Amino acid sequence: MNKIDFWVMLLSDMLSIAVGIYIGRKLLSRLFAQREKDAEVRSAEIIKNAELTAENIKKDRILEAREKYLKLKAEFEEDTNRKKNILITNENKLKQREQQLQQQADQSKRKEAELDQQKAKLDQQQESIGKRREEAERMRQQQVEALEKIANLTAEQAREQLVDALKAEADSRASSYIKSVVEEAKLTATKEAKKVVIETIQRTATEHAIENCVSVFNIESDDIKGKVIGREGRNIRALEAATGVEIIVDDTPEAIIISGFDPVRREIARLSLHRLVQDGRIHPARIEEIVAKTRKNIEDEIVEIGERTVIDLGIHGLHPELIKMIGRMRFRSSYGQNLLQHSREVAKLCATMAAELGLNAKLAKRAGLLHDIGKVWPEEAELPHAVLGMELAKKYKEHPEVCNAIGAHHDEIEMTTLISPIVQVCDAVSGSRPGARREMMESYIRRLKELEELAMNFQGVTKCYAIQAGRELRVMVDAENVSDEKANTLSFDISQKIEKEMQYPGQIKITVIREMRSVAYAK
Repeated sequence: MNKIDFWVMLLSDMLSIAVGIYIGRKLLSRLFAQREKDAEVRSAEIIKNAELTAENIKKDRILEAREKYLKLKAEFEEDTNRKKNILITNENKLKQREQQLQQQADQSKRKEAELDQQKAKLDQQQESIGKRREEAERMRQQQVEALEKIANLTAEQAREQLVDALKAEADSRASSYIKSVVEEAKLTATKEAKKVVIETIQRTATEHAIENCVSVFNIESDDIKGKVIGREGRNIRALEAATGVEIIVDDTPEAIIISGFDPVRREIARLSLHRLVQDGRIHPARIEEIVAKTRKNIEDEIVEIGERTVIDLGIHGLHPELIKMIGRMRFRSSYGQNLLQHSREVAKLCATMAAELGLNAKLAKRAGLLHDIGKVWPEEAELPHAVLGMELAKKYKEHPEVCNAIGAHHDEIEMTTLISPIVQVCDAVSGSRPGARREMMESYIRRLKELEELAMNFQGVTKCYAIQAGRELRVMVDAENVSDEKANTLSFDISQKIEKEMQYPGQIKITVIREMRSVAYAK
């Protein structure tokens, strides 16, 4: 190959390379132009979509704002109308009050005019009386002078003789008059006192109900009795142990008898049975759980009863503890008479009698409601219930007149106010009416409580319930501290102490119950 051919080939190759480069550049420029065009189209579509989205969002926001505006406008109009109605009502009340005040003012003006007329008449009468007195004095003087001439006595001598005679006559008449006035006052006082008492009794209507010692729990079918008794009687034993009452399941159709002297225990047992029957799950653990919840509900109900009582009687400002004790009265009795009904009755009687006598009826009603508050104090106290009630009233800032009336209604302290004898009288009226109280009931309940308290004094005793009208005493002991041998000894010791310290008819059966439970939890 010569040099010419070499250079020709070299130039040919270089020309081919240059043409390739030129063609590649043209192709690249077209590709870039196409991509740029596609990007512009795509960006235009994105912008268009974004504008559509923004427009939709804008419309949604406008609709939401409009709905919110309409809602706020409706609320504003409703609130405005309500306030407008209140203003109209208040304006009507003000107008009525202005009319009443105007009427009262007119009545006052009429009364003033009548008083002026009466005053003018009185002035005329006084003037006429004065003239008559002057005329009478002149005539008396003339008669005195005439008598002096006839009797040959001076006026002073005649006056002395006349005074002596008048003194003797006045003494005789005065003694007779005083005797008649005293007798008339006694008769009038007795008559007025009877009138006040009779009117008070006639104007006071009360419910007269005497609590008994048995509650009846109605059931839908006798099949439920088997569930209540449980296997080998474990359910009924657990229920009796938890509530302290006796559950009697006999042949009485569709009924279970709950027996116990404490109304609170009977009510807890009745409500617990109702919940257990509705739930359907009746076993010892469930029974204890339901009884605990029911006992808590009864405590809440006691507060509600107290609040409802003071509202019904219109008594305000009582301390919450006093209201709670008033609620406890519902489940206590005094000589067989429900204590709350008795206190309500005494409160109404006191208010009526105080109003008849022109005294403070509100304070009298308050003292009548609280006069037996010492009977429901949960802690043991050596004071009489009247003195204890007075101390409680003082503790909770009651009025001194109310405190004195509470403490003096059984003559434990001296009466210092007029309300005190009213409370004492009304208490006697409420308690002494035929059928109100039963002395045997109160002594019976007291004996059962003493029986339970006697057994509770023994070491290891956790619970104690007197059942079967006091003929049986069930004593629950702590299984960890009292063994089986000690349980036998404990029943004998309790029986010996009952024989020595208590008086009772028949015999009392002492049953000591020792129950061991083992509880574990699977986690």
